[in-house]
Amino acid sequence: MEKMARVTTALGGNALTGRTMFCHLDAPANAISVCRDAAQVVVAGRNIFKIYSIEEEQFVEKLNLRVGRKPSLNFSCADVVWHQMDENLLATAATNGVVVTWNLGKPSRNKQDQLFTEHKRTVNKVCFHPTEVYMLLSGSQDGFMKCFDLRKKDSVSTFSGQSESVRDVQFSIRDYFTFAATFENGNVQLWDIRRPDRYERMFTAHNGPVFCCDWHPEDRGWLATGGRDKMVKVWDMNTTRAKEIYCVQTIASVARVKWRPECKHHIATCSMMVDHNIYVWDVRRPFIPSAMFEEHKDVTTGIVWRHLHDPYFLLSGSKDSTLYQHIFKDASQPIDRANPEGLCYSLYGDLAFAAKESLISSDSNRKPYIGDRRHPIFFKRKLDPTEQFEYISSSSALSVFETDVESGSMDWFVHTAKQYALAGRPLAELCDHNAKVAKGLDRNQVAQTWTMLRIIYSSLGTVSSTNLNHSMGKGSTALPLMNSFNLKDIPAGLGSESRLDRSKGESRTENILMDSSSTLINNEDNEETEGSDVPADYLLGDVEADEDDLYMMDHENPHAEEQEYSLPQEAFPLRHEIVDNPSALDHLQDKADSPHVSGNEAETVSLTPVESFSLISISHSLYENRLPSDFFNPIVRDTLLFYAEQGDVQTAVSVLIVLGERIRKEIDEQTQEHWYTSYIDLLQRFQLWNISNEVIKLSTCRAINCLNQASTTLHVNCSNCKRPMSNRGWICDRCRQCASMCAVCHHVVKGLFVWCQGCSHGGHLQHIMKWLETSSHCPAGCGHLCEYT
Repeated sequence: MEKMARVTTALGGNALTGRTMFCHLDAPANAISVCRDAAQVVVAGRNIFKIYSIEEEQFVEKLNLRVGRKPSLNFSCADVVWHQMDENLLATAATNGVVVTWNLGKPSRNKQDQLFTEHKRTVNKVCFHPTEVYMLLSGSQDGFMKCFDLRKKDSVSTFSGQSESVRDVQFSIRDYFTFAATFENGNVQLWDIRRPDRYERMFTAHNGPVFCCDWHPEDRGWLATGGRDKMVKVWDMNTTRAKEIYCVQTIASVARVKWRPECKHHIATCSMMVDHNIYVWDVRRPFIPSAMFEEHKDVTTGIVWRHLHDPYFLLSGSKDSTLYQHIFKDASQPIDRANPEGLCYSLYGDLAFAAKESLISSDSNRKPYIGDRRHPIFFKRKLDPTEQFEYISSSSALSVFETDVESGSMDWFVHTAKQYALAGRPLAELCDHNAKVAKGLDRNQVAQTWTMLRIIYSSLGTVSSTNLNHSMGKGSTALPLMNSFNLKDIPAGLGSESRLDRSKGESRTENILMDSSSTLINNEDNEETEGSDVPADYLLGDVEADEDDLYMMDHENPHAEEQEYSLPQEAFPLRHEIVDNPSALDHLQDKADSPHVSGNEAETVSLTPVESFSLISISHSLYENRLPSDFFNPIVRDTLLFYAEQGDVQTAVSVLIVLGERIRKEIDEQTQEHWYTSYIDLLQRFQLWNISNEVIKLSTCRAINCLNQASTTLHVNCSNCKRPMSNRGWICDRCRQCASMCAVCHHVVKGLFVWCQGCSHGGHLQHIMKWLETSSHCPAGCGHLCEYT
């Protein structure tokens, strides 16, 4: 404290002097207010109501307004205000709903002047008119605002906000008849004191209760609001509709906002909980405060500038039972502790780099490296000569390295996201479609990946030709397989990978896809559908016979009695006798004429009778080598990890969704969640909202599935009594009226309901649209000019 600076400010002949100082209070303070000449401050709370004189070195207690033997709830203050026109006039808002005025000019100890007991619940705020001495405004928890004439015993006007609670009321400094009111439902209303029947304007300012507001002392149309959503918003009220021009993001709920005098863009805030500090923000720089006061040890409940034209003295009260005077030269500057360097990539590959001006200027003569596609563009922030914190070394330089338009284009990402099919079809069709999309965008590797996934998961059980040739031997005769399976189920394109080696004298290799009639048939209609846990058995089919039965079945007579197999006596089978069998020869002759069989093969085949052929010559490894359904899962997992590491989370997430449970267990939940969040963030940056929603819906990760269910709340008020609906029906519990009545047809709306945010009347969507085609007035007859957009 001894090292704190002493400041002197000249104000119209009167000098404000002082330093950072504090005094201990008897109890926690709820509100403070300063008198017109900035020489005294009043502190009010549940158990304290005192006036302190602000001396140069300390606070001195001048008057204790809590008098009397019996404690009264009228002294339990939620708010206090000192009139800026009459230095002897105070007003307090009591927790029992009483508005009390105090006259310091009374000679007696009890300075209480008038009591207004019209509010039924706690009064949250009181406000004097800036120019009218006898006009007092109050806002209560009961949802009503009342205007009092201090020369009368009762209120002269009552304003109904049609909400449960009024949190703040403030007269406009520049507009004589206007005041603003904030509500717990997030709305802000502007009223004309001459028209208590209806507000002039209403808009939703925050997502949650709006705790405070403050009119700008210089700019007539600026209104600052603070709410539970941890935001301070500045609204321009000069336009037809309230326009948000600035938004400051804080770290806790905002309890108080106060514009800084003589500084157009500076505003002071304090929090309702968690954060004990007081911040002064430049609304043009909304992410880091310009100054911070860290003296309080508990929540700050009240802040006020000591004088309307002095920006260097700030007074504050807190629940830690202290009253502080803060001097700006003693404030800490968070900008000094901020990281001066920054690096960021844009969606289109541009690189932005920010650093201290000294670092950039010292290396300004460097030549662009080979990787630069263009010379960097430099931006330098020039200091504003009117800036109050000109001593802060906040000058910085920004370099932007731009990529070529063609090389940095992300059109492929958008087209892929729009055209990919992730559900609703069989697995093979999804893979084929996505492969075609990738190939159309010249992403051949991704297209090949989809093709391989189709082969792997739609054709499990197919054995490679190497095993088949090894089983049959080089000299084996390529004959039709007399079996209980059907090669019609083999997908198209698989034949190119299932080749049978021919003899050494063959000049080329032919693809042989044979069914029981030795004809080439490709059928894609019997593939495994998505979600099936049973792998497709394309080679051996679904049979209930034993392994031996599978190889012993006779092609011509499949129901014939099975022959008992015995181990052959010779290592090589003896040459069989040539039997006259015209039918078999004709059958094989037809095959020999087939363009899929070479002449040498046909010649050999024609000498072999079908009846004497048995698949027992093929070893049992043909059946035993059938691959399990999860054989390729590790490879697919590594493929997805590869794509994710390359930055292509689109392919990783798309494959993850299409394969579903087949691959989900191979990848840990945390990795999946990271992929999903990254892909969803990219989709939302490109404004692909529908696709993002579909990815969330189809995701296999529980944490992602909940995203669509978060931050979605619908509050419904009764259109008659304006109270919140407590049940899910159409009848209001309080007024027993149908809440959702159509203003056009006067029937209950049980489906899609549309309503005007200005007058709350509405009805069936089609009825309202048809009505507004011919009339702009509300169909309910309230006179409001409704608009459907």
